[in-house]
Amino acid sequence: MNKQNNEKQINLAENAKSFSNNEQKFVSNQQRSFIRRPNNLNKQVASTANDLQTQNNKNNNKVKITFLGGVGEIGKNMTVFETQNEIIILDCGLTFPDSDLPGIDVVVPDISYLLANRHKIKAIIITHGHEDHIGALPFVLDAIRVPVYGSKLTLGLIENKMKEYQRIKYKTIEVKAKNVLKIGDFVIEFIKVNHSISGALAVCMTTPAGNIVHTGDFKIDYTPIDKDVIDITRFGELGKKGINLLMCESTNVCRKGYSMSESNVGKVLEEVAFKPFTQKRLIIATFASNIHRLQQIMDLAEKYKRKVAFTGRSMINVSEVAMKVGELHYNKDNVIDIDKIGKYADNEILLISTGSQGEPMSALTRMASDEFTKFKLTTNDCVVISASPIPGNEKNVYNIINRLYKKGVEVIFDELADVHVSGHACQEEIKTMHALTKPKFLIPVHGEWRHLKVHKDLAMTMGLLESHIIIPEIGMQVELSPNNLKVVGTTKAGMRLVDGMGLGDTASSVLKDRKQLSEDGFCVAILNISGTTAELITDPLIITRGVVYNDESDSIVNELKSNLSVFIKNYDFKEVDHLFLKNEIRKFISNFIFRKTKRRPIILAMVIMS
Repeated sequence: MNKQNNEKQINLAENAKSFSNNEQKFVSNQQRSFIRRPNNLNKQVASTANDLQTQNNKNNNKVKITFLGGVGEIGKNMTVFETQNEIIILDCGLTFPDSDLPGIDVVVPDISYLLANRHKIKAIIITHGHEDHIGALPFVLDAIRVPVYGSKLTLGLIENKMKEYQRIKYKTIEVKAKNVLKIGDFVIEFIKVNHSISGALAVCMTTPAGNIVHTGDFKIDYTPIDKDVIDITRFGELGKKGINLLMCESTNVCRKGYSMSESNVGKVLEEVAFKPFTQKRLIIATFASNIHRLQQIMDLAEKYKRKVAFTGRSMINVSEVAMKVGELHYNKDNVIDIDKIGKYADNEILLISTGSQGEPMSALTRMASDEFTKFKLTTNDCVVISASPIPGNEKNVYNIINRLYKKGVEVIFDELADVHVSGHACQEEIKTMHALTKPKFLIPVHGEWRHLKVHKDLAMTMGLLESHIIIPEIGMQVELSPNNLKVVGTTKAGMRLVDGMGLGDTASSVLKDRKQLSEDGFCVAILNISGTTAELITDPLIITRGVVYNDESDSIVNELKSNLSVFIKNYDFKEVDHLFLKNEIRKFISNFIFRKTKRRPIILAMVIMS
């Protein structure tokens, strides 16, 4: 194929329907928005890259990368790639709140920077369907209407999530490994990687500043359940072609060696649960999104002639989506509703449950607390927790395990058997990725500061110069050019707090009030004053909660009433502004309680004129 035909195939594009007035151009083949990678992809992409370089060298050959999440933390992944004319968003995730965020449901990235530059945004690319990569989409798509690209399962999970936000209009476009997509200054190639969810993709971006490879979350699994091995060959080809910047995940960089293959889990589950406990009812708790794990469990259930019931909303939703898109295969006759398990003997039942992280409202937690309405655990149950605790969840998980043991339940978890493997690359796999891509520059991503620092040190042992590595932080903006990588500034970034249907931030007065209530309690003072005599009709009514213990409460409250009655005699209620009086009463009560208890509760003062 000559150069003219190459250019024709790469640049053949259809104009997508206007999406918030953003003009989109997609590489198409037979009226599709992407093309399957042909054998001569290197020549095609190289030709397109040369065209881009020629076009942009006159203007700007730099790419700015802004980190809105996923660095210095686990979760909330969101990275922004920006040229002079376009912005591409990679991933759009959430994280879950710590104990210092009372009442908060989830945490999403602050997108102030995106809102200020929404006219440049052309697309959102999703690497895979985990919540820390798709969970913030409803809150972004509500304000920024651009197409969302992802694999078949990823888009299925996104559509399932967006059912709860039906007023939001959005557009999704399916991509597959080996597809190439052209959006403005970017040519994006999707590369197959293995992870703990199907449909995971890495991306290689051909940009005016050179090629950028972002691995997404990955591991190297030579025996994956779906037989679709990570495309190591393509990473090697790209390395030979020249990678200017590698952005590589760091979650498991502190673990030496290799991660185990997912296929090992099925063998272990059979040996430690299905074979020895043939007369017990089996309950397996795992991550709902780990479709390959679910596939192995379903296969074992059919082999050992057990009916399967799903428990937990996310488990039911994900399994339905995965089967619909062809990522999960099982005999429908072997699946029953959980309400019908009473019709079968214990040894004929397998329950697949949520709650592997000890989530308070999950199915397994409610089982362990005897709050699960469908059935009660007995000594004839065997519970397998096929997951390891996410950092921060250890206490919740071990509390569940302790409760299960107290009930006489047989419990199998990761400390007793290899019933879980990670979906993230360990040191040797990360070193392999570096060796294949041979990057000029490195930005380690997807990890806490310690992960990013260890990743930097690991890269330096492989010959990468320290000056060619940047450890990013939330809000940091990095500029990449063909021969340089440098920090150029920061932007407003951080957390947005999702509380029911509302959005707030860490500076919110609501959150401050919640913290104060949880630590110091509250006090309400009600004063009933005569409108004619301007005197107290009755003693002040004082109500406290969470301020003092019961045995101290009466004496302190009585003393406060007496002191408050004397205090307000100094004011002429006919002359004094009521708002001013309320503030003075609050100050008096606050100071009194602090002297007595060293606490600063929330004070509410009410003045009623009768």
